[in-house]
Amino acid sequence: MSHKVIIYTDGASSGNPGPGGYGVVLMSGGHRKELSQGFACTTNNRMELLAVIVALEALKAEKCEVTVYTDSKYVADAVTKGWLFSWVKKDFKGKKNADLWKRFLKVYPRHQVKFVWIKGHANIPGNERCDYLAVQASMAPDLLIDEGYQPEN
Repeated sequence: MSHKVIIYTDGASSGNPGPGGYGVVLMSGGHRKELSQGFACTTNNRMELLAVIVALEALKAEKCEVTVYTDSKYVADAVTKGWLFSWVKKDFKGKKNADLWKRFLKVYPRHQVKFVWIKGHANIPGNERCDYLAVQASMAPDLLIDEGYQPEN
């Protein structure tokens, strides 16, 4: 029997680029875990994607049935509409966030993942909690450096 996991994710960035953070809520059975982290300079899309990656990496069991609820069309559409897989064929030429997409592709096949896009700020408790965690993380005093972020010239 595989574990069923529900994940809510959100990312936030003020300035875009600017300080940012991600928030994650993982739920499985009676277990609940929250994760968040802030970065000194990043983008909203990077934080949205990193939230999903960190959530999937946090799963201890293999082959979980995972439903990811995200308010990021960027993340949900890239996977569900197959854009990501065409980017892989072109070695991400001209695509942003290739470092994170490659990291995502290492963890994604370990589970059966379904993405569900939800409207942000629509009073969905899991999403609202993630937004709060992401915003709080982005304002923390000990922000990390987003090593993969590359400003546009």
